[in-house]
Amino acid sequence: MKDQSVIYDLLVIGGGINGTGIAADATGRGLNVLLCEMNDLASSTSSNSSKLIHGGLRYLEYYEFRLVREGLAEREILLKNAPHIIWPLRFRLPHRSHLRPSWMIRIGLFMYDNLAKRATLKGSKGIKFDKNSPVVDTITKGFEYSDAWVDDARMVVLNAIAARDKGANIMTRTRCSDAKRVGDIWEVTLNDNITGEKQLVKTKALVNAAGPWVTSIFDEALKKPSPKKIRLIKGSHIIVPRIHNESQAYILQNEDKRIVFVIPYEDDFSLIGTTDIEHVGDPATACISKEETDYLISVVNDHFKHQISNKDIIATYSGVRPLLDDESDSPAAVTRDYTFEVDAPKGKAPLLSVFGGKITTYRKLSEAAVNGIIDHFPDAGECITADTALPGGDFDNQHNLQTSLQHQYSWLPCQIIKRYVRSYGTLSHKILAGINSLEGMGEYFGAGLYQREVEYLIQQEWAVDLEDIIWRRSKLSLHLTAKEKSGLAHFLVTFNSSKKVTSTSE
Repeated sequence: MKDQSVIYDLLVIGGGINGTGIAADATGRGLNVLLCEMNDLASSTSSNSSKLIHGGLRYLEYYEFRLVREGLAEREILLKNAPHIIWPLRFRLPHRSHLRPSWMIRIGLFMYDNLAKRATLKGSKGIKFDKNSPVVDTITKGFEYSDAWVDDARMVVLNAIAARDKGANIMTRTRCSDAKRVGDIWEVTLNDNITGEKQLVKTKALVNAAGPWVTSIFDEALKKPSPKKIRLIKGSHIIVPRIHNESQAYILQNEDKRIVFVIPYEDDFSLIGTTDIEHVGDPATACISKEETDYLISVVNDHFKHQISNKDIIATYSGVRPLLDDESDSPAAVTRDYTFEVDAPKGKAPLLSVFGGKITTYRKLSEAAVNGIIDHFPDAGECITADTALPGGDFDNQHNLQTSLQHQYSWLPCQIIKRYVRSYGTLSHKILAGINSLEGMGEYFGAGLYQREVEYLIQQEWAVDLEDIIWRRSKLSLHLTAKEKSGLAHFLVTFNSSKKVTSTSE
């Protein structure tokens, strides 16, 4: 087993949005950080969300005013700092008076508009649906308000890049199998899931940000009871061909008082979700059930003229949200708030554990988490994430960047440039550097994906296998044929094998 001589300031367990956010925050303050993730970045909860940056309109019904206010404030910060992967989205809420009266919705939307400062988004308004509307004719009135869409998995990767660019060591496919205090230092055993190699790493502080596995880290690596309980709540989504051609998303009320989103997705599709189901067992086993599928289809068909069925489903995904156990009877009512537990006996190395949270408030959570242990690092600086663009986000708007890229790389098809802008922002220049023709992009895999981009994702964004590239780094799985996916998978095997040979010969 390798014994690393370097002693890190901070070791973060977990490569989801909270773990990478904490790593980015800590490196921005000057700390020496290592992050380990047992699978790919964003391989669980953080890539299986509803893809929204929002305050959470429905949380107002549970009196979560502070959580909503914080989410709305963070929405503005993230829109400013990540214009490539986050952009405004208008939502339409068809009104069904027997579920919630108009006055209740109007009060809720007024609060949603005004709980936090709105710098970029339009306010809410009442709307009417006519015969040309995609909703059923029995629904004639509704409301419209603003939130934002996000590429959730790319936000995780960009935070990891931000941390790496400031010196962090990001280790994917690496599991923390043991962690013990030796005085004021943690000795942590890390297992490489690909090679089987083990190494001993030393760190002054440890952060458990393992999401759904946060209590498992206590059981298996720390070998002590978890100080808090979490509830694993499964949220499932289905993807179908585009239900309507409008640019707006829809938020649908259901008889059980829950809501379902119908979101324009990857140009040609509609993303429908989510459910709230208690999950028992390994979070990695979560998948949509027949009951969840039927539920989502039923809610959509109650609202839209265009009816869908099981045969329309192109893809599904399920994520497990690790929510604080507040003893709510209903999974939908479990708080989306977060909390930390700091274990720092005098003279001993500190441990900070993250419980709960939601993707919208990850930056604020990360700032608060690092603040919780910063006293152990007197030379650390202030948090800079509120005023720092995520990598690739240093531009004013997508239209201007797309125009600039089209001028500079006129040989590249407009659709590819559009996707690059919405995935990489100004990082597109790193992919395209030194290339002056499509032939120079290398092998073509389909759906606008070329070898040059694949190699960039492997070398710069920790991608290893097919799923990393076509689901988490992009959503090209929706557009690639089975034959094209097979061709890409073969290339990855060959490319990764050649890397191993090169590494061995060195």
